[in-house]
Amino acid sequence: MNTETVLESPGGRVTIGDEHPFAVIGERINPTGRKRLAEQMVAGDLITVQADAVAQVEAGARILDVNAGIPGFDEAAILTAAVRAVAEVVDVPLCVDSSTPEALEAALPAVGGRPLVNSVTAEDASLERLLPLVKRHGTAVIGMANDESGISMVPEERLAAARKIVEAAADFGIPREDVVIDPLAMPIGADPRAASVMYETVRLIRDELHVNVSCGASNVSFGLPDRHTIDATFLTMAIHAGMNCAITNPLRASVRKAILAADLLLGRDGYATAWIAAHRAEVAASTAG
Repeated sequence: MNTETVLESPGGRVTIGDEHPFAVIGERINPTGRKRLAEQMVAGDLITVQADAVAQVEAGARILDVNAGIPGFDEAAILTAAVRAVAEVVDVPLCVDSSTPEALEAALPAVGGRPLVNSVTAEDASLERLLPLVKRHGTAVIGMANDESGISMVPEERLAAARKIVEAAADFGIPREDVVIDPLAMPIGADPRAASVMYETVRLIRDELHVNVSCGASNVSFGLPDRHTIDATFLTMAIHAGMNCAITNPLRASVRKAILAADLLLGRDGYATAWIAAHRAEVAASTAG
């Protein structure tokens, strides 16, 4: 079953699905762990936000995640300003990253097109607070495969949480194709089973729920050296397991090339068109430099 999740910007659309290239959701517009960026966003200085937006799109991001969660400050105002600033410099769909209803209510009307909301969990409170908002604004939504009991290391339990989200969404009139499930990438340095459990969860979700699948890919390498090599390998294996989009960093060449190669090897890059174009662009850039 080929499920397609359609997102839109004022100037175009991106379709997430197995018949389409892997959709990179650029992760850089996020103040978490970026003290300077957080200070700039609080001060209303969005130059770095805009620069990150342009750089990620130029590097191949087809969707941009925008997060403004800075403890102690007005998330609604900062998130709204950030999505407007991003829209001034790029024309791609946005992934509006907040679990705070007030912030989403403020920011979503400022987003042109049809965005993705990141995210809802299988916890009853999250479903009841956020799914009506998703329905009202006509967006798609990422569902995190955890519930009140936390994040399970049993794939079938994560599947059950994902199923609860899909069924709850249907109860609110949100179709299956508008729900993208995040099976949860956890740090491999903390648990050697983290990646294998996630891959099995991806397979179960794709086989049984027939929805598209994403994740926050850089979580897997947290705390380890040479993170980008781990992320690149992790994504290649996740794509083979059935993942078709992810929040990741397209500015890292190893990550970007791994995704392009996976698309090529899985038959989503006919006659290696994208692979060859990317190679020629890299050669041209190095020659010009």
